[in-house]
Amino acid sequence: MLTNFILLAQNLHSPPGFLIIPFLLLIGMIAAGPIFFGHFWENNYKKVAVILGLTVLAYYLFVLQDVHMPIHTLAEYFTFAALLSSLYIAAGGIYLNVNARATPIMNVALVAIGAVLANVIGTTGASLLLIRPFIRLNNHRIKAYQIIFFIFIVSNAGGLLTPLGDPPLFIGFIKGVPFFWTMQHLFIPWMISIALLCLLFYFVDRRNKETEFTPDPAVVAKNDAKTEFHFAGKRNLIWLAIIVGAVGLDPNVIDGLPHIYYDGAKISFLREIIQLSAAFLAYRFSNKTALAGNHFNFHPILEVVFLFFGIFFTMMPALQLSAEIASSPAYAQYITPNTLYWATGSLSGFLDNAPTYANFLSLAMAKFDLSQASVTDVKMFAEGTSAAGRETLIQLEAISLASVLFGAFTYIGNGPNFMVKAIAESAGIKMPSFFGYVFRYSIPFLLPILLIVWYLVVHLRLF
Repeated sequence: MLTNFILLAQNLHSPPGFLIIPFLLLIGMIAAGPIFFGHFWENNYKKVAVILGLTVLAYYLFVLQDVHMPIHTLAEYFTFAALLSSLYIAAGGIYLNVNARATPIMNVALVAIGAVLANVIGTTGASLLLIRPFIRLNNHRIKAYQIIFFIFIVSNAGGLLTPLGDPPLFIGFIKGVPFFWTMQHLFIPWMISIALLCLLFYFVDRRNKETEFTPDPAVVAKNDAKTEFHFAGKRNLIWLAIIVGAVGLDPNVIDGLPHIYYDGAKISFLREIIQLSAAFLAYRFSNKTALAGNHFNFHPILEVVFLFFGIFFTMMPALQLSAEIASSPAYAQYITPNTLYWATGSLSGFLDNAPTYANFLSLAMAKFDLSQASVTDVKMFAEGTSAAGRETLIQLEAISLASVLFGAFTYIGNGPNFMVKAIAESAGIKMPSFFGYVFRYSIPFLLPILLIVWYLVVHLRLF
């Protein structure tokens, strides 16, 4: 996630336009496969993702003779896969059951707690810790829209307050953005986003009548009596804390940590070794009752790991070409908070939001002759203390908001999205297709909130 896509785009051979076809093909198959050729896709999605990813990788290595972009991408993918796999395994051994009636208020309260928790253990950690209890709570009235609002709130918007919350913000912290910058400058946008999403979820959830699902009267009576929490797998909380704590072990932040130095960047491996080791020990010593209660298996994480292998490598040309276009002097006049918000958001929804954040941070800083490679420059840019003044601060607010909030726009905008979808499907919930998610939920429910945040925070600059 430390790739400076602008420098790579400027210094290396440009990929041809047709090289984005594998990425478009993979996205198209993710969208259409489960609908039109479900049996084939279920049995072959791993092969399809790996073949398409390796096709683009081979073109870079043998035709473009470019090893820089693939190595950086491999490092980013390894970090991504290690974190998600570790969190999934550790959270799988934590069994939390809420014995209560699944009212709209209860559901809103649970996702609101998840939105706060996301800033402590990350959107991925909060999602994996709470998605199974959320499904169990609503087992007699569960529908796809509930999972999708969970993705909107817990897996994305919730993590807006700290660098631990979402990968794009952690990249900013690594590069020099002060740790409490997000809390100071994004708290009101976070409140607006979470409040509006929770309010919308409440009104949508009110229309979900329990009578449609013929609940067990004894269960309803018991749940109406009092709210109880059942918890198993406490030991895994320790492993979860180790995995989350290891996120900060980045050689670009802490000097002296072992690393691989390549092409001007310090590539971490100690962090990933610690996370994977903790995951192994968490699974080895997990509470068997907790694993059984969660119906734990490795299928959801394997789906994410294989599909995102293909996504990471096939999106290399798309990121590089977009960086080239945007870094052209002809586009410098368009680098404003408004355009940064919508450009960063658009790409964050359909590409991984972490490298998109790095991409547009570099673009915005270059306009003011500041370098993303300089911690001092990044800090000046974030605090609005450079010669450009407060304009740079507003631009970073726009980039940060867009990369986090738009990450919820599709299943692939942010890592936890696809993970939550896979867990929900493994629980027997019929989730919408890729484009069904976008057209039935993101556009009618999420997009108006993105517009409100843009208009109040970025355009009018009221907060």
